Amino acid sequence: MTLTLYSNYVNSAGERVRIALALKGVDYDYVSVGDIGWAAYEEINPQRLMPALKIGEWIVPQATAILEYLEETFPEPSLLPSDPVLRARARGFAQHIVSEMHAIDVIRVRRFLHNELQVDQNGIDHWQRHWFAKGFVALEELLGRRERPWPYCFGDSPGWADLHLVPQVRKGLTRFNVDMTQYPLIKGVFEACVDQPAFIAASPPQQPDYPGRLIEPELT
Repeated sequence: MTLTLYSNYVNSAGERVRIALALKGVDYDYVSVGDIGWAAYEEINPQRLMPALKIGEWIVPQATAILEYLEETFPEPSLLPSDPVLRARARGFAQHIVSEMHAIDVIRVRRFLHNELQVDQNGIDHWQRHWFAKGFVALEELLGRRERPWPYCFGDSPGWADLHLVPQVRKGLTRFNVDMTQYPLIKGVFEACVDQPAFIAASPPQQPDYPGRLIEPELT
């Protein structure tokens, strides 16, 4: 079955999927939405949101649905802890990022604030800082309540929670100047992940559409 991922280098939801594909060692084709244009992408995915995964002839939108498909279809290595309660906690951690942080910091929200509600840049910056802080405070507390100080969110190897956390932290650092020293546990997980080959291969600078990209991704 041929898999084709539609995304772009800066799309953090797409980065989640790329990390999962890399962790599982699954081959796929990459299509940049910027290269094909939004009109063509809307024909492919009527939701007009990234990413989307083409599985054979079928299109699956939404990163969480794609991740669930990958976990069910390519079960090894598993992205989720074996313990059912810990597995649910990892999912809950990730869902907080998806629903309570990412969903309200994306560019279409910022454009609506500016274009429809006339919020100026200072107001938009305040919006961003508020929701990043609210989200990271909650996630830091969850990590602080773990029964063990694992190097990754919920285990000794990176998985479901980590692949959600890393793109959100990367976005906070590179695009919104979030001070991550306030969140030492999150910062520690991020630093443990970003040197791993799968996370490097999935990072924005390694994508074919990254401006000025010079190096090929490796999964060794």
